[in-house]
Amino acid sequence: MSKKFWVEIKKWNKGLVTAALESGANAVWVAKGMSPRVKELGIITTIAEDGDLKPGSDVIEVEINSKKDEEKALRAPSSKFVVVRTKDWKVIPLENLVAARQNLIASVRDSQEAKLALEIMERGVDGVLLNTTDVNEIKKTGKLVHEHGEKLQLVHARITRLEQLGMGDRVCVDTITNMKPGQGMLVGNSSSGMFLVHAENVETPYCATRPFRVNAGAVHAYVRAANGKTAYLADLSVGDAVLVVDKTGNTEVAYVGRSKIEKRPMMLVEAIAEGKKISAILQNAETIRLTKPNGEPISIAKLKKGDRVLAYIEEAGRHFGMKVKETITEK
Repeated sequence: MSKKFWVEIKKWNKGLVTAALESGANAVWVAKGMSPRVKELGIITTIAEDGDLKPGSDVIEVEINSKKDEEKALRAPSSKFVVVRTKDWKVIPLENLVAARQNLIASVRDSQEAKLALEIMERGVDGVLLNTTDVNEIKKTGKLVHEHGEKLQLVHARITRLEQLGMGDRVCVDTITNMKPGQGMLVGNSSSGMFLVHAENVETPYCATRPFRVNAGAVHAYVRAANGKTAYLADLSVGDAVLVVDKTGNTEVAYVGRSKIEKRPMMLVEAIAEGKKISAILQNAETIRLTKPNGEPISIAKLKKGDRVLAYIEEAGRHFGMKVKETITEK
């Protein structure tokens, strides 16, 4: 799940609001009457008595000073955001809450506290509410939050089958993010097993690099989206949030700027990962690459049986893109 970045601005300050907007804040917490002024500067969710989210109903605040306060936070409806505040910042109370509930937002004073909250028990809180009057701290914390995406456990998959198919409809996903070497998207014929398809950021004498692009695969395939969901490649359109994954399983959210569906020659790639067969149908072209365990891209034109590439395995099935516990067999 992508982490929330909220900024608390107690008194009107155009510079702080602008910094929050420019740093990718999801929301600003402001006093009554300030929401219209915030909206004049950009589109962003406001938390206020007269805002988009209202304290006390949409967002529950809990000051953590004792075990009873922890219990109060845990009793809040799971659908509500719970902002936990503490004067004496300690990890243990927050660990208990992180283990027990979702939609947990930690009130922090700087990027160091934000880092601690985001890394507690590896999973971390679901977001932070930054209370500061320092523009630079807003920028530092925003960068930190956006770098702390969902962490996935990638595995090594051994290639077992490569078969040339005929023509098919292929989806090319252009995002608004330039991806780095070792990054790409998780794509597969089944949501239970996906390959890390590398971004087109590899220098080649045949065509220019397109670091914002993943030539992802056939229209029917699943792609890992944001917030733990999957989507059909055919359904992606401008503004949709997809998950960019690197060789270590670190993730970040990227947004679709354009999705192109074109007729192309296709090929089937199958592999075994953790004793499970996984597969994907990809365009049969030299510029389409999977990702080696060391993060290096490998063209499917050079792929051989026995080669090892990175993949992601998931046990639960999917219903409308959401993970569910049920028996689903896909062939």
